[in-house]
Amino acid sequence: MKRSYIDNLILKSIDFFNKNKFYLPEFAYWTLTTWQEKSNEIEDIRNHLLGWDITDYGKGDFYKFGLIHFTIRNGKYNSGRNFCEKVMIGLPGQKLPWHYHFNKFEDIMNRGGGELIVQVRHKTKENEFSDENVMISIDGIKKVVQPREKIILQPGQSIYLPARVFHRFWAKETSGWILIGEISSVNDDKSDNFYIGVNRRYMEIEEDTEPIYLLCSDYEKYL
Repeated sequence: MKRSYIDNLILKSIDFFNKNKFYLPEFAYWTLTTWQEKSNEIEDIRNHLLGWDITDYGKGDFYKFGLIHFTIRNGKYNSGRNFCEKVMIGLPGQKLPWHYHFNKFEDIMNRGGGELIVQVRHKTKENEFSDENVMISIDGIKKVVQPREKIILQPGQSIYLPARVFHRFWAKETSGWILIGEISSVNDDKSDNFYIGVNRRYMEIEEDTEPIYLLCSDYEKYL
């Protein structure tokens, strides 16, 4: 994806968050110059990969497989900050690849904009799909779902996803942009994810212009 297009997506995302009265921390709006001026003050942001994360999961088709994330807070295990909060935007029909986390457990919340569809699958020892039914919890209400069943979350609803359970979610094709929340244990995208059909967690960027905003995957290069 071209850098100019990423910057445009961030501008549209900021407008979407503001229209939905979800306000981001100040570093969401920093330009490259501001990041570099504050390079000695932002150790937590760099170390915990807070901020923008726009990805196509290395598949090269953002509108089919992709997600817009913003990590608001994150920590490390046994550090006293054992939690993470993200806000995300799902575009209509845009799916996450099937994946699970070795350690992270999370609540995924539909904050508004349309219907959010979720699927969950148990895994085998060989990291393949199991045909077992899955016990889920939607807003604290337990329910058993079949392996290929689509779970529809209406605005305001949330689902608990334990570690080591395959899952994916997406905005219904007839919905608009969906505001998605995530509250979880520590997020570690470098070592805690197992994806099906994904070779890269972060996408390749064509640097057609100097970035206006930075993705969390840019920190090592620019800071």
